[in-house]
Amino acid sequence: MKSTSLSLIAGTVALAAVTGFAVLTAPGDGDTAEAKAAARLPVERSSLLCPAPGLSDLAETTYTSFTPVGGSGGEAGTAELQNATAADGGKHDEKKKDEKGKKKADSGKPVVSLKEPGKPATAEASGADAPALVGTATGRLAPGWTAQQTTTVEAGSARGLLGVSCTAPGTDFWFPAASTAKSREDYVHLTNPDDTAAVADIELYGPDGSLKSDVGEGITVPARSGVPVLISTLTSEVTEDVTVHVTTRTGRVGAVVRAADEEVGSDWLAASADPTGTLVIPGIPADATSVRLVAFAPGDDDADLTVKLLGKTGAISPVGHEELHVKSRMTASVDLKDITKGEAGSLLLTPARSGKRTPVVAALRVVRGTGDKQEIGYIPATGPVGARATAADNRDKGSVLSLTAPGATATVKVTASAGSEGGEQTVKKYTVKGGTTLAVTPPVPSGLKGGYALTVETESGGPVHAARTLTLTQGGIQMFTVQTLPDDRGTVEVPAAEQDLSVLDD
Repeated sequence: MKSTSLSLIAGTVALAAVTGFAVLTAPGDGDTAEAKAAARLPVERSSLLCPAPGLSDLAETTYTSFTPVGGSGGEAGTAELQNATAADGGKHDEKKKDEKGKKKADSGKPVVSLKEPGKPATAEASGADAPALVGTATGRLAPGWTAQQTTTVEAGSARGLLGVSCTAPGTDFWFPAASTAKSREDYVHLTNPDDTAAVADIELYGPDGSLKSDVGEGITVPARSGVPVLISTLTSEVTEDVTVHVTTRTGRVGAVVRAADEEVGSDWLAASADPTGTLVIPGIPADATSVRLVAFAPGDDDADLTVKLLGKTGAISPVGHEELHVKSRMTASVDLKDITKGEAGSLLLTPARSGKRTPVVAALRVVRGTGDKQEIGYIPATGPVGARATAADNRDKGSVLSLTAPGATATVKVTASAGSEGGEQTVKKYTVKGGTTLAVTPPVPSGLKGGYALTVETESGGPVHAARTLTLTQGGIQMFTVQTLPDDRGTVEVPAAEQDLSVLDD
């Protein structure tokens, strides 16, 4: 038999092993092979990466891991987050010790281990040296697996509530709203989940185009490790608004930006949704005192965008900023000030010219409070909830869920999971009118102990975009962080295979 035939057989067997769907049978006399329609099946393996907090000795970090109920009836599986350098069995960090000579972590023990769907698992870490985490979920714990890292820093230049949904590894990320300004200290955190080194490039774009950099290319991220890169060291140009583009030459990474402003605190900036012609940025808090929009057009064409705020009763155009012109490969920004005027909303960016849908990426820099009580957060453009999306870390108080229907009216089901230490799940349905944002205090599990997860599912109508704001008051400051809720991609479309054994002929 030819080697080509052997490769085809091996490929088919591998597909069957991964999806549990493809099957080869030799047809008997009179049998007819049938081509079946593609099916959506639960994923059987998920990967997530959490960046190293790397903030201050005052940092207190909570990790929350969660899988919704009903994703798969398959094998039990596992869902674990481990120290990145311990995820390979500790080969890279077996003897790492703290200042007192004690081993920092059991290299074989997960930081967080999820036992069952529908109930979150949590873990705590203190100080500045908490590591990056690498996670894998399998079996019935894989579909919709979500994890969040939430860090509180009460004082210092890194002050704030910093939240980030742990990201899936990838090869291409866009971050509008970063900065190389003197008051800022922004880091790109790159985490490599694999057993071989990854090589990444970081490009920076300001209002006048690409920022010159001699050190942003060919950044090596060693196997099973995280690397923070201070953005201001990549260029000598000082710029208020910068778009960061992370790509990999080899391998894959998780990427997220930690942005710190010496005057208004710090938070994580997650990647914007992939470049597209229409963008939704949900979840602007009602009491926002400053909202700054940053956008970037990565293609060869300029983009003209109509800017609208979708509020409780409908859409409004910010006076004087009804449109935004974004030049090709140049970062554009506009200060929308206190655009919400006491009413929570979401930003909708659409092409200003009919028939011209130039792809763009965008994010918001949001400030709450005044004077020395200010706090900052970032909201990237995000895709719709789709079938299902989850915010893993919620507390008994302080959560606000924003639901935006940019087109047709929609109905969603919101499930508050069981608590991490006790309590029963609660379900509530909401109708979101087309062209509006509905901001609600989400349901809380009955008898809640510990934290819980919020899962949003679209039941009918048009697409819904969602974000969850978590607020904790420390020292009179309303520290907050916003996480968007894009589709969790808990299922994958698997095409049916039509039998054709003629490929095995010599």
